[in-house]
Amino acid sequence: MEQLAHQIIAGVATGCAYALLALALVVVFRCSRHVNFAQGEMATLSAYIALTFLQLGAPYWLAFLATLVLSFAAGAALERFVIDRLKTASPLATVAAFIGLFMAIHSITGHFWGHDVRDFPSPFPDASYFGGLLSSQQMGVMSATAVLLLILWSFFRFTRIGLAVRAAAMNPGSAASSGISTRLMFSFGWGISAVLGAVAAMFLAPVLYLDPSMMGGVLIYGFAAAVLGGLNSVPGAVMGGLLLGVIENLLGTYVVGTQLKLTVAFVVLVSVLLWRPHGLFGTASAERV
Repeated sequence: MEQLAHQIIAGVATGCAYALLALALVVVFRCSRHVNFAQGEMATLSAYIALTFLQLGAPYWLAFLATLVLSFAAGAALERFVIDRLKTASPLATVAAFIGLFMAIHSITGHFWGHDVRDFPSPFPDASYFGGLLSSQQMGVMSATAVLLLILWSFFRFTRIGLAVRAAAMNPGSAASSGISTRLMFSFGWGISAVLGAVAAMFLAPVLYLDPSMMGGVLIYGFAAAVLGGLNSVPGAVMGGLLLGVIENLLGTYVVGTQLKLTVAFVVLVSVLLWRPHGLFGTASAERV
């Protein structure tokens, strides 16, 4: 029973990172109707930037905040100067562009930081609680994720910019006719997405170790979580990430083994696409003809 509780808690902690990455994918999808295949590489690059700040002697949380600011600026600039130009592109050209973006960011990361595996420090002490049931890393990740999600919820619900981003994502035409700059709001959404990915990478790096391919597999989990919750549902992305983290951990421990954990994400992804394409918490889209 104790092992079961430990695996559930570990699954929730891992699911927090999946939830953040899934939320990043959902924000991008709602803003631009694109799936950002380079989301994981963007997050990895952010983690390397944070590591560089730390190596220069910056305190952890200062490096953390500086990385988030740079990630936001880079995400917004990417939308403004690259993604915005894909509005009239064919689906095939769009997919090719995102794959090219994936390869470009991966190559840049490898060129400047190399491909060796690196240690990434954790801001949380090396301690455990409740008889070893919960580590300080897990508690810190869950607490920080909860705080970040609360901040995001408040931002999108109570601030003018947050409400404008939501309006632009839900109905760009109506938002534009109301005087909202949809281009600016979409850039803002991409910036938020980059921040979420950066946080996920910095939470996972102390556990997975840092290398240019660190977030490649994690992106699959994030995408599976987004599809599970619903690509058009922000709360669904969070719930999908937490559910996937627990399911993956339990099945990996008791059924398929740790080596086949990634297979669990693929099975979840394919199953949801086949039987409930709009996800557990999403809504089916309909178009007038």
